Amino acid sequence: MRELDGSTTGLKTSQVHRLEATFRRKVKGDELVSGELARHLVELSQELHRQVGVLVDRGGNVQHVIVGEPSRLYLPDVGRARAGSYRLRGLRLIRTELRGQGLTREDLADLSKLRLDAVVVIETEALAGGPRAVHFAYLVPDGATRTVTPTKESYSNLRELPPEAMGLIRDAESEMGRLFARDAKALVRDLAVVVSVHASGRGARTRAEQSVAEMEELARTAGVEVIDTVIQIRREIDPKTVLGQGKIEEITLRALELGAELLIFDRDLSPSQLRAITNSTDLKVLDRTMLILDIFARRAKSRDGKLQVELAQLKYALPRLVEKSTAMSRLTGGIGGQGPGETKLEIHRRRARDRINRLEKQIEQLSVQRNVRRKRRRSARIPQLAIVGYTNAGKSTLLNALTRSDVLAEDKLFATLDPTSRRVRFPSDHELVLTDTVGFIRDLPKDLVNAFKATLEELEEADLVLHVMDAADTLFDEKRKAVEAILAELGIDDIPRLVVLNKIDLANRLLVTAQRRATDGVPVSATTREGLPELITRVETEVFQARGGLANAQGLEPEDGLTFLGADEWVE
Repeated sequence: MRELDGSTTGLKTSQVHRLEATFRRKVKGDELVSGELARHLVELSQELHRQVGVLVDRGGNVQHVIVGEPSRLYLPDVGRARAGSYRLRGLRLIRTELRGQGLTREDLADLSKLRLDAVVVIETEALAGGPRAVHFAYLVPDGATRTVTPTKESYSNLRELPPEAMGLIRDAESEMGRLFARDAKALVRDLAVVVSVHASGRGARTRAEQSVAEMEELARTAGVEVIDTVIQIRREIDPKTVLGQGKIEEITLRALELGAELLIFDRDLSPSQLRAITNSTDLKVLDRTMLILDIFARRAKSRDGKLQVELAQLKYALPRLVEKSTAMSRLTGGIGGQGPGETKLEIHRRRARDRINRLEKQIEQLSVQRNVRRKRRRSARIPQLAIVGYTNAGKSTLLNALTRSDVLAEDKLFATLDPTSRRVRFPSDHELVLTDTVGFIRDLPKDLVNAFKATLEELEEADLVLHVMDAADTLFDEKRKAVEAILAELGIDDIPRLVVLNKIDLANRLLVTAQRRATDGVPVSATTREGLPELITRVETEVFQARGGLANAQGLEPEDGLTFLGADEWVE
């Protein structure tokens, strides 16, 4: 005899035997549920005062008998889906309902997530002595949106259920196969729902929409497809779950209907908030910092960059380890059996701290090596020029245009992560070292700023900072302030700065004129090279005249990893 699933604590032996006898029931033909099986489940449910359910296969055989609670039924592990994501599981859930609530969000979530054939809910209490209501839901594909969504039906009694119900389900599965079977890439993509929650106030909706747009770009850079966005404006942020328990359930159901497995929040979640939300949904939950760290981990190429990203990830994860449960089930044995020893959680925390210490020492050693290189440049009296700016403003493209390099440049946030230096010569026979740094972003995670301070030390030695801005960006002022705030946090806001208004080929010229007047910037297009001669002249004026007309140091060899250019390569 197969075993019962769910909670059987407190049941009498006779009740257990009656439940086990359910395995011998059978549903014939295309019938969704037989009258005999329905009456049997209702009688059991009324006697136990609990929900009772069964999972029935396509052959009409009962595969699982589940004993639930008065208000909920927890499904067992039913294994992997048949053949592919576009196939249904070949199991239908039939359960009782004690409180007259019909199909619940949990039912629809199970239907979508587990790809069940159907969910049938039978009311245990008849209304005014009449028949018991029955509710029925199954998945239907939508060719226009290329999604699968539940469709629901309610009937006043069991006899009204469509006799061809299983035929309808098979037809829906065939249509899913026709729509999705050949789209192999769509089945393996990471699909996500972006959630934006803001406190009510003036401009809250606009801020939320801008934040969502940036999160969509971050997700695209991370290789995640955003298939839906949710914006909620609340009087105040829920301190426990950010957006409220009911809204989490609603978003979870929507995500499952769309096939998404990720919830991405456009804010940083505290350890307790992350835990509360994760416990409320089976979806993977990421916050803004987690997504940025994931992008950095993908993009880091140099040993220095990889170490810094790992350090930032460990520091961010450590307090979240602290918040996890320390129940006795997590204990491991101590030496000699004296006491419980360390918990698994404590082991993870200790290992994380040890790894953080090792990483900090390695990064410090690399910082010393970079300091040696900077001393060589200072002794050679070669000026330093640093490029900074909001991510995707075109910094790497500008570096390529100025130095004829081929540094990776893509229309993505944080396309390049590791700093790149090139040694260049100006038409006036002056030389300098040009360094492209990592892109900034608003509310840059503190751990990430601290981890990358070693890399951003290059900025401290700069004679001039080129602040590259996207002249075509509608959030021009907000991003300018974000970069200036980060420079102030790093303590380098006193270094002379020259604003470069990039992408003028995509911007309104009247707007560019106003931006130039407000920032005293130089309008350029790194892709078309428009405005570069003026930029070169301004850099020479700002750097070399400020240094008293310093002549080029003669007889120096190019440093490792830097590109040396002749004056003829600057001619347009």
